[in-house]
Amino acid sequence: MPVSRAHALRQYVLRRLLLILPTLLGITFVVFLLCQFVPGGPIDQMRMRIAGADQAGEAGADSGGRFSSIEIPEADLESLQRYYGFDRPVLVRYGLYLANLATLDLGDSFRYTMPVEDLIASRLPVSVYFGGIAFLLTYSICIPLGILKALRHKSQFDNLTSLVIFLGYAIPGYALGAVLLALFAVQRDWFPLAGFESQGFADLSLSGKILDRLHHTALPVICFAISLFAFMTILMKNSLLENMGADYVKTALAKGMTWRRSVFVHALRNSLIPIATSFGNNISLILAGSLLIERVFGIPGMGLLFFEAITARDYPVVMGYIFISSVLLLVGNLLSDLCVAGVDPRVRFGE
Repeated sequence: MPVSRAHALRQYVLRRLLLILPTLLGITFVVFLLCQFVPGGPIDQMRMRIAGADQAGEAGADSGGRFSSIEIPEADLESLQRYYGFDRPVLVRYGLYLANLATLDLGDSFRYTMPVEDLIASRLPVSVYFGGIAFLLTYSICIPLGILKALRHKSQFDNLTSLVIFLGYAIPGYALGAVLLALFAVQRDWFPLAGFESQGFADLSLSGKILDRLHHTALPVICFAISLFAFMTILMKNSLLENMGADYVKTALAKGMTWRRSVFVHALRNSLIPIATSFGNNISLILAGSLLIERVFGIPGMGLLFFEAITARDYPVVMGYIFISSVLLLVGNLLSDLCVAGVDPRVRFGE
C-alpha cells in the first residue's frame, strides 16, 4: 500500500529529530572532556587573582608557569574543587551535567555568577537582530542579483558586479569591520566605534531610538552579510547558467515554449535547489552570532559572549554556547532538507 507524502514527511522529520539526541550527546561529551583538561581553569584563575594579575584571560598561557606555582592552602583548594565539582570523576560530572541539561539547566557562569540560560537569553536577541537583518538582506538581494547576472552573462554589468562580489568574498567580515571602523568611525566620526545603542538610549523618543539603532546597525550588518552575500549570489548565477544550458530547457524551447517561461518556470526552480540546501545552515550560523565581528564592533551578542567565556575559561558558558549552536545547526540541516524537498519534486521521503 503506497504511503502518502504527508505521512512519509512526518516519519522523516521524526527520525531526524530522534537522531539529534545521540548527535548532541557526542558533541557535548567531546566538548565537556576538552573543558576539563584545558589548562587555565577556574582554580588557575584564582591563582592569577591571588598573584595580582590584571587580566584573568591570560591564565591559559601561564598555567604551567608562575601562576600555577602559587600555593593555595589545602583546605581552601579542597573547598574550591568541591565548589566547582572537580572532586568527582569526569564521567560523574558529565552525568550530572546531562541531568541538569534535561531540565534546561545549563549551570551557573563562573565569571558572571548567574545562570547560563539567563545570560544566553540576554545576549541571543542581539545576535538574532543583526543576523536576521543580514539574512533577510542577503536573500532578498542575492537571488534577484544572481538571476540578473545569469541573464546578462559576460555583459559590463556582470563584470562590474562580479568584481565587487569577489572583493567582498575575499575580505573576511572582521577585517572589513576594522577597515570600516577606521574610515567611518575614527577618521570621519560618522558611525559609533562600538556598542549596540548610545548612552541615554532609554530617554530618546521612538524616532530617536530607531535612528540610533540604525546608526549602530549599519556597519556590523554589512560585515555580517558580505561573505554570505557574495557566496549566494555566485551560487545563484552559476546554478541558473547551468540549468539554462541543460537539455530539458533546449527541449522545451524546441517544443515551442517561450524562452521566458522555460527559464523562469523550469530552469529557475531547479536553480533554487543549491540555495535551499544551504538555507538552514545559514540560519544556524547567523543566529549563533559571529565571534570575530561582534568582537570588533563590541556588540554584546552570542559571539562576544563565547569569546569572553573562552578567554576567562568560563566552562559552563562555553558548554551552553556549544549546545545552543549545535541544536541550531542540526535543526538548520533539517530545515535545509525540507526546503530542498519543497523545491525539488524528485525528492521522495519514503524512498
